[in-house]
Amino acid sequence: MNQPAKKSIKHALPVTREADFAAWYQAVIAEAELAEESGVRGCMVIRPWGYGIWERIQTLMDAQIKAAGVQNCYFPLFIPLSFFEKEAAHVEGFAKEMAVVTHHRLIGDGKGGLVPDPEAKLEEPLVVRPTSETVIGAAMSRWIQSWRDLPMLTNQWANVVRWEMRTRMFLRTSEFLWQEGHTAHADRTDAMEETLRALEMYRAFAEGPLAMPVVAGEKPENERFPGAVATYSIEAMMQDGKALQAGTSHYLGTGFAEASGIRYQDREGTQQLCHTTSWGVSTRLIGGLIMTHGDDDGLRVPPQVAPFQVVILPMLRDGPDDDAVLDAAGALAKELGAQMAFGEPVRVKLDLGAIKASTKRWNWVKKGAPLIIELGPRDVAAGVVPLVRRDRLYTAEGKLSAASVERAAIADAVVAALEDVQNSLYAEARERRDAAIRPMTHWSEVETYFAGDEVAVKGWARVCWSRPTGALLDDVVARLKALKLTIRNTPIDAPAPSGACIFTGAPALETIYLARSY
Repeated sequence: MNQPAKKSIKHALPVTREADFAAWYQAVIAEAELAEESGVRGCMVIRPWGYGIWERIQTLMDAQIKAAGVQNCYFPLFIPLSFFEKEAAHVEGFAKEMAVVTHHRLIGDGKGGLVPDPEAKLEEPLVVRPTSETVIGAAMSRWIQSWRDLPMLTNQWANVVRWEMRTRMFLRTSEFLWQEGHTAHADRTDAMEETLRALEMYRAFAEGPLAMPVVAGEKPENERFPGAVATYSIEAMMQDGKALQAGTSHYLGTGFAEASGIRYQDREGTQQLCHTTSWGVSTRLIGGLIMTHGDDDGLRVPPQVAPFQVVILPMLRDGPDDDAVLDAAGALAKELGAQMAFGEPVRVKLDLGAIKASTKRWNWVKKGAPLIIELGPRDVAAGVVPLVRRDRLYTAEGKLSAASVERAAIADAVVAALEDVQNSLYAEARERRDAAIRPMTHWSEVETYFAGDEVAVKGWARVCWSRPTGALLDDVVARLKALKLTIRNTPIDAPAPSGACIFTGAPALETIYLARSY
């Protein structure tokens, strides 16, 4: 929480995080103009500021994907049902979420409405893409013939549909945007290297551009992607203490290759099954960004993913000084736009919208623009530029904070401030997360802590376990479910555990995190 706890502060949002976190989250989306309902349950219209954040995520991540030798392509939205039926575990995992097309034409019902034409029924139902392992597997079976074709590294930026029963914007929607990488390799070693490379890419991206601290690790058996041999994730803690799975990377073994016929001839002339992977992140990252960095005035966007990093607001009075203010603002925008921050030109917005200046300022505060400059005639005359940092909006006395920077020094000050805002948001989020992770050595501690009011419990438990399977794992899952908990992952960089498993009492093999989640 970045504001001092003073009742005198009147925040921009109608509800605070402490009062109602879920309502606050929806208020941020509405007031920051990120997205809105579309008229179809679970589907959203992503507005320009929200989509601008997604475009920044795309731009930065796509560069990293291509730097790893992965090539972008595109596969169809409609996938024959028979493709899914080849992989039983996969289709079982998605069956309840699949949207299916059965007809290709509508006709009038004689009552002014429309109904599917019974004569236009498809020979085979088409699934609206929930994920693309099956259709990409079919393509890879055609493209891969020899060891010379491996590894095959592909990615697509696309939309997918999973018919969710309980939806929440950006976090769980029936349609969402994502990237999905799909690769094929000659052996397990190479495939695992790619799986972990993608995981590390996601970890670095979350903690870098998004300033969102995460724990990277392997999911337990019961949380694996349908049909996968191993699933890895990055887990972020939101301000209410719940976990958000922010990205996943899967080693699929040879199961999908066998189902789709993805084989290659090795150097000895023998036919071998490929080892495949898949990995992806989605617009869920925007939900994570909101709940990691938002405050009671709206969103705070890390500068690296902000569509505009600096917003300049000329303070016009319909008077003789307006022309000078506009000229000074235009020159300032041009100068700042020529500066470099994070290896790119600074993104500047000169807002000339004809609305009240104070309203305009609070609109950008709610959107979370990292730096806001309100330039008036007195500032121009004095040769100074008032600079407001969105991450430090108030003084200790609860007043709006604006640093007065000499005009000649503003370019360097802006670049330095952008870098400091980026680092400060990450440091704040990491400090909050680390303070809310509690090591526990007995199951009774878990029960006591998480048995309380769900809203009041804000944190994760770090415990040791013996990696139980079968009936023992089923018992663990049932005990966790009773407390609305799940195992998030086993951190890949965790030190060797000492002590006993809190579930079975057997010697511990791993450290895991337990949390309530989105």
